Amino acid sequence: MNTKYLSAFLVCVSAAMWGFDGVVLTPRLYNLDVSYVVFILHALPFLGMNLILYKEYKWIGRMSRSDLLFFFLIALFGGALGTLSIVKALFLVEFKHLTVVALLNKLQPVFAILLAGILLKERIGKNFILWASVAICGGYFLTFQFHVPEIVHGGKMLPAALYALLAAFSFGSATVFGKRVLFKVPFQTALFFRYGITSVLMLAMVLINGKYSQLSVTTPTNWTFFVIIGLTTGSGAILLYYYALRHISASVSTICELCFPISSIFFDYVFNGNVLSPIQWVSASVMLFAIVKITVNQNSVSENGPCLEPACEASA
Repeated sequence: MNTKYLSAFLVCVSAAMWGFDGVVLTPRLYNLDVSYVVFILHALPFLGMNLILYKEYKWIGRMSRSDLLFFFLIALFGGALGTLSIVKALFLVEFKHLTVVALLNKLQPVFAILLAGILLKERIGKNFILWASVAICGGYFLTFQFHVPEIVHGGKMLPAALYALLAAFSFGSATVFGKRVLFKVPFQTALFFRYGITSVLMLAMVLINGKYSQLSVTTPTNWTFFVIIGLTTGSGAILLYYYALRHISASVSTICELCFPISSIFFDYVFNGNVLSPIQWVSASVMLFAIVKITVNQNSVSENGPCLEPACEASA
């Protein structure tokens, strides 16, 4: 199979795996504390990585203080804060609006491009404000339809949506900070240190909040889901994703990543019996179209300026 076609397929697989995780796997850990869940989701894969990628520690001596700072920021936003927010959002909706939470997380390119323009002084693509506004409006009607936010899902949908947006902002921030390190280290090195530093941060949070007692209430079923997520939709999917990005353009990857919302809708129907309403279908379509337009426009700017997309970073 042609390398580009194989890579595009792998991005589709990774995106579908994330859709499966957000709808089917992670919500099944709802009986546990959120910070403890995020800690285990990072600590288990990191322990496994140490068996294979233990030589990555040599990079510590090669990194400047600035590099270490950006790795910390990547772990803080992309690992700790981002994952805490999305898991909290998934737990709040109680299996009833999982697709909505997953779709709202697709707004992260809006935040990534905006932050890159502010922090890294990168040029922003044509009509960014227009399409970003369309995407945000689409996200609002996807979440609340024509209702007042406070009455949707007993008032829980509003905080869930805010947590989902915070996750999108955090993951978008991690993308911007990642630009500073992915030019210097291989993607597996970045993944190794991201999981390691996040594990340390989350361990500190668990200990400070006294949530270590969660170990005693973690059921065999919980451990099964932890292992499945760690091997597949967690670090496994990320490795596939970044490997594939070395061989395809950011525009192609953007289209392939639509498998994430599509798979979320499909899995939410199959496993939970949830179906989007007509207004939600329209809103989701408008939001995703706007995000694709934002990404494609930004890619055209990047051809003559600094690289923004992960595909550029991976191939640099």
